[in-house]
Amino acid sequence: MTEPHTLTITDAESGSDHTAGGEDYSRHIPVLLEEVASALQPEAGKLFVDGTFGAGGYTRRILKSGADVLAIDRDPNAIAAGQAMVEEFQGRLRLVQARFSQMEDVLSDVKPDGVVLDIGVSSMQIDEADRGFSFQKDGPLDMRMSSHGLSAADVVNQYKIGDLARIFNFLGEERHAGRIARMIAKRREGEPFTRTRDLASAVEMLIGRHPKDRIHPATRVFQALRIYVNDELGELARALIAAENALLPGGRLVVVTFHSLEDRIVKRFFADRVGGGSGSRHLPEAHMRHGSFTLAVKGAVGASEQEEARNPRSRSAKLRAGIRTEHPPLKPDYSIFGLPTLPNLPETDEVKWK
Repeated sequence: MTEPHTLTITDAESGSDHTAGGEDYSRHIPVLLEEVASALQPEAGKLFVDGTFGAGGYTRRILKSGADVLAIDRDPNAIAAGQAMVEEFQGRLRLVQARFSQMEDVLSDVKPDGVVLDIGVSSMQIDEADRGFSFQKDGPLDMRMSSHGLSAADVVNQYKIGDLARIFNFLGEERHAGRIARMIAKRREGEPFTRTRDLASAVEMLIGRHPKDRIHPATRVFQALRIYVNDELGELARALIAAENALLPGGRLVVVTFHSLEDRIVKRFFADRVGGGSGSRHLPEAHMRHGSFTLAVKGAVGASEQEEARNPRSRSAKLRAGIRTEHPPLKPDYSIFGLPTLPNLPETDEVKWK
């Protein structure tokens, strides 16, 4: 399967938005909320996994249907903030601090009726300057969702020029990747990068900025660093495989993505899992693989004009969904995702029950 390698960014710093534990829709708006509910079809007596709890927008919608939720988030702040919702729903919500790719470990032998994944950084994280996700507000150059492992500052100040260029090129599709990597290496010899606006200003000074430019010159660099530091593409690929293994027959997998690198991974996964995947149509039927999913919706679902007007970050959102068949999971094959080869990050997160 060949697809053009293009990255779509509609906002200066794209990400997902969730609704807080209460009803604060003014600040954290859950993207494609009703579309997610329609694809997921939650109802009383069923169990659903919200793999990206955030501020609990999807979780609250599922709980209101009468269903139970096991919610996962790697961000300890999200887990702490969600305790009010745990108390509110009196035993129907369980929160776990973990990566969503660890959902099989978290679930143990329990089989859920549905899994929802909202990929990307939440507006809460972007809004908190001390998390270092954004250069709109100056803060430490961090970007770690879990607060563990290498930070963006570690990567910028320690990685070789070639590794930095590959990260900026593959994960940000930054056409000036080499120039930026060389500038960083030269500048850090005298003074390391520790603040978000420092790095953003250095990139802007190098590249320049036209008044009509839609995004800041450092946007792609910041996005690439965030994706790399949190291994977002690898996490997504592993989570899709984990959901395939975990779901009951008839269970639903719903994924909301915010840029084309993520959407391509989800699209390739469902293409491989629906109707036998890479089995050749020239082989006898006995040698064809049975698909582990059927499509719940055809293609990708986007936001309505009304939602885009209400929440500009929804403009890049795409929803894809599948229904688990009765056939066994297919053998994991990570080559289908087309993930770039980049320097490995150490595994540091641990499953923590709350």
